[in-house]
Amino acid sequence: MLVQEFMSKKPVTIPPDMSVSDALQLMREKKVHRLPVLNAHGKLVGIVAEGDLLYASPSPATSLNVWEIHSLLAKLKVDKVMTRKVITVSEDTPIEEAARIMAENKIGGLPVIRGTALAGIITESDLFKIFTSLLGGRRHGVRLSATISGSKGTFAKITRAIAEAGGDIVGLGFNEVSMEPEVWEMTVKVQELSRTKLINILTPVVKSVLDVREM
Repeated sequence: MLVQEFMSKKPVTIPPDMSVSDALQLMREKKVHRLPVLNAHGKLVGIVAEGDLLYASPSPATSLNVWEIHSLLAKLKVDKVMTRKVITVSEDTPIEEAARIMAENKIGGLPVIRGTALAGIITESDLFKIFTSLLGGRRHGVRLSATISGSKGTFAKITRAIAEAGGDIVGLGFNEVSMEPEVWEMTVKVQELSRTKLINILTPVVKSVLDVREM
């Protein structure tokens, strides 16, 4: 899975001379939380997040009246509060690499660049949708979590047991618990098998069953 498959291909953008108040209004209208900033030549020169704009706004405790606040925000331009050193990714970046970059840099979105042009944006909301899809969150079935050995062939035994029993895997995820010994936590969602049947066929091929539920 690559960024180009999940990014928003027509992101809302703004010029650097837009006022902070107009940028905030645009975010609310378009229901977005960050805006790439493009100059007159269409080049990415920054990105501004909702938090940047709110931080630039006067505190609710200010003695200014509403008209004075509006006047100040109309004068303050986006280029004064935007992030200029923008972290970007390319369209062929693996989705897990984009997620790692966001997590390590504590940011909620990445502009996607094609050559020198803005091709889209990938956000934390897109990652949540992917996560939901990977674990079968939109499909009904029996969800089972178990600890499994990291030894070769373990996953093949699990999928073979489910297939031979007539089950259909619609969601799957892994999380490394420890390296020495190598232990993983697996979550699988299966259709066409009952809760009891799934437990019975997987108990012999996993270390321990942690949780089972229909959802």
